[in-house]
Amino acid sequence: MTALDLARAGERVLLAAFDRPVRLRAPSGLPGWTRAHLVAHLIGNAGALGNLLAWARTGVETPMYATRAARAEQIGRDVQRPDDWLVTTMRESSASLLDAMTELTPARWDHPVRSALGRSITAAEVPWMRARESFVHLVDLDLGVTFDDLPAEFLEPLLDDATRTVGGKAGCPALRLVAGPHSWPLAGGGAEVTGTVADLAAWVTGRSRPAGRPALPAWL
Repeated sequence: MTALDLARAGERVLLAAFDRPVRLRAPSGLPGWTRAHLVAHLIGNAGALGNLLAWARTGVETPMYATRAARAEQIGRDVQRPDDWLVTTMRESSASLLDAMTELTPARWDHPVRSALGRSITAAEVPWMRARESFVHLVDLDLGVTFDDLPAEFLEPLLDDATRTVGGKAGCPALRLVAGPHSWPLAGGGAEVTGTVADLAAWVTGRSRPAGRPALPAWL
């Protein structure tokens, strides 16, 4: 699957979770956040990634967020809105982002933009960035979906992504993660840690803390 395919699949399963009533004010799987916080974040993320696609399309610099504080301010504001507004706006923002991805011409995908952390990237990274948000936060919503339910086509590149990020952080132990014939080095590689792809992805992204495994630096 291409990154664009994964982005579409992520939106599809994320939104399908809201086809039935969801208690948005219940705790999510992220400490200190309700499900409403996650929905508000996903709304803001769709708009922020849409800004990067507008930057690529027009050539006019359009950062993901206007200021460093703008992301938190948007979440804090929107989490107070009615539940119906949150779900409807999440669906609308998702559709707008997918439309923007579909409409971007092939030549513009290589246009340089900048992530919220200041990293220079191209617009071609945007679909993967959204797929990562949608699939992982679907699990974080604590609606019965686990990493075991996510497609291998997503989990394997997620491990590629997360091991690069975590492995480059201070204090990361040198390990080699092994799932069947595949392996991923952390901090250059070292002692083997075996598991399924889903199990290892949940651990490296901080969504599980299996007994007997060392602590890892935060992923994002």
